[in-house]
Amino acid sequence: MGPLLYLGGLVVMFLLWIRVKGLDYVIVHQRWIFVCLFLLPLSVIFDVYYYVRAWLIFKMCSAPKLHDQRVRDIQRQVREWRKDGGKTYMCTGRPGWLTVSLRVGKYKKTHKNIMINMMDILEVDTNKQVVRVEPLANMGQVTALLNSIGWTLPVLPELDDLTVGGLVMGTGIESSSHIYGLFQHICVAYELVLADGSLVRCTEEENSDLFHAVPWSCGTLGFLVAAEIKIVPAKPWVKLHYEPVRGLENICKRFTEASENKQNTFVEGIQYTLDTAVIMTGTMTDHAEPDKINRIGLHFKPWFFKHVEGYLTGDHAGVEYVPLRQYYHRHTRSIFWELQDIIPFGNNLLFRWLFGWMVPPKISLLKLTQGETIRRLYEQHHVVQDMLVPMKHLQAAITRFHQDIDVYPLWLCPFLLPAGRGMVHPKGQEEELYVDIGAYGEPKVKHFEAKASTRQLEKFVRDVHGFQMLYADVYMDREEFWEMFDGQLYHRLREELGCKDAFPEVYDKICKSARH
Repeated sequence: MGPLLYLGGLVVMFLLWIRVKGLDYVIVHQRWIFVCLFLLPLSVIFDVYYYVRAWLIFKMCSAPKLHDQRVRDIQRQVREWRKDGGKTYMCTGRPGWLTVSLRVGKYKKTHKNIMINMMDILEVDTNKQVVRVEPLANMGQVTALLNSIGWTLPVLPELDDLTVGGLVMGTGIESSSHIYGLFQHICVAYELVLADGSLVRCTEEENSDLFHAVPWSCGTLGFLVAAEIKIVPAKPWVKLHYEPVRGLENICKRFTEASENKQNTFVEGIQYTLDTAVIMTGTMTDHAEPDKINRIGLHFKPWFFKHVEGYLTGDHAGVEYVPLRQYYHRHTRSIFWELQDIIPFGNNLLFRWLFGWMVPPKISLLKLTQGETIRRLYEQHHVVQDMLVPMKHLQAAITRFHQDIDVYPLWLCPFLLPAGRGMVHPKGQEEELYVDIGAYGEPKVKHFEAKASTRQLEKFVRDVHGFQMLYADVYMDREEFWEMFDGQLYHRLREELGCKDAFPEVYDKICKSARH
């Protein structure tokens, strides 16, 4: 009887606590209860299930030689859609909750789902230094194969679950992008099934307009069925330099210098306050000094951004050697720093030792289980945005982020943006150095209002000829959207290729004002 009374007392106290704090507060700030008790174990089961499923698929169904047959099946589905009158738009049949984007797309329920079960690596050509892959091949799968034979992708976005199709039709970036550009800039060819069911291959020389229009088009010009991507030799270690910097002007100056130095294979910054940051530069190497090795990917190691912060609080620079694959996934366990808002004690030493092997919870499961209430509350109390601005406006941009949302840390990732004629290119006719400012967390400004505050940031980014990553919530109206992005080539091709009745315009597919 005693234990039951004790349990009953705890339940009563818990309900009183919810009454005092409010249900909204508990849902947003105490989500760790649900995540730790349910989502972490479920994520492990999910990973095991998908590992076994992928193993079975590759053993029983994987056959690069059947690629052409799978393409013909997609063409058949598109032609059947046309034969039936094409009454609704088409989209891929992959469930929306499986995508890494936090946005919840409702169009899957109303559009014609075209099933694209293509997840093979088709060919690795080390002489031409390219890998040819299908659209659902993901970063974990591609790099596991490439690393095993001594190669890697020049730009390798952080999360294993990111697919080639998503990175081509959207975008991807990493700390090597100051040399190679965005993910689209390491792609040398795309193969697409168009709205009429035809198959085309596009490169810089062949169907060049389509080649430049595909990135950022979010699947509104055709269905990607294969991509050829550059590869580069890999080395087993990254020699990583940590440099704490104080003063906003000094931070921007030092970060720009590091980004312009092509001797640095990797460059990134983590800004902890308006006036403090740590800038990291790295190079790949064959050998490591044994006393400076840090295997940051081990489950009991501190979250990387907390480890980096130690150089700031200790006010000292440092050098470490990190295994290459662990470097690529340095932010994965803590989902950059998003996990600290979900599990506030997640970086505690005891938690890391006991449960660190279970983190992070799958982003897809967080989406699937959040429900409309949590989604709405997170939208009002949380920011997940990546804004791409010219490096010359970095100081003004950070100041604006501080005034409008006050979210820290900020992720700073430089990238080279070549001149071009697609949706995203510099204002002039020459390549330009840009920086991705990533803000992920709870805004600290008292006046924060999701729509109004994001629109202020969007306006600033438009004014400096920057761009907003389209995986996040976009509040621009149609005119503002096409002021930010160059739609000239995109709209012409949609007209020429018969896309207007087959696919929604990219704005209608991703922007909140078009979906609500």
